[in-house]
Amino acid sequence: MQPAIGLVETNSIAIGIKVGDAMVKRAPVNLLEARTVCPGKYIVLVGGDTGPVGEAMESGLETAADSIVDKLFLPNVHLSVFPAIAGAVEMEEVEALGIIETISVASTIVAADAAAKAAAVTLTEIRLANGLGGKSFVLLVGDVPNVEAAVEAGVNVIKDEGLLIRFVVIPQLHEDMRQKIV
Repeated sequence: MQPAIGLVETNSIAIGIKVGDAMVKRAPVNLLEARTVCPGKYIVLVGGDTGPVGEAMESGLETAADSIVDKLFLPNVHLSVFPAIAGAVEMEEVEALGIIETISVASTIVAADAAAKAAAVTLTEIRLANGLGGKSFVLLVGDVPNVEAAVEAGVNVIKDEGLLIRFVVIPQLHEDMRQKIV
């Protein structure tokens, strides 16, 4: 069985809560996120095996109907995406830091997955529009060549959609900055 992530973003908080309830009632999935995001939208993010996540997505999309802002079904997701979304990854010593900043939750998850699959990096955080005016970003660390390759791969999968805001690679991140972003 392969892991998957499913996301439904709605323009209604009330419908978003109903969507989350429908998704977890429909299939045995893990509810990773169910909350408001700026500006006044609601996201439901589930993870689990591909089949159940697909079933939950069907139910969520049906329930959301015309309130859908964005959606994502990502089968075979890189396993490091889950702890990065949860913010459960420690950022130790950093040779290089890569940042991909996007305008949507879904595009950040897609970019993070592509980056993790492309090179030997550690996803340390995937911040999903919480207090960011709807923006999202992923932080990843590793040696300089791997961070550069990972950021390039992440950017390449989303740049044509017009959802990329900025990306950077910072070699030898100063310790004071590392302490502020963990």
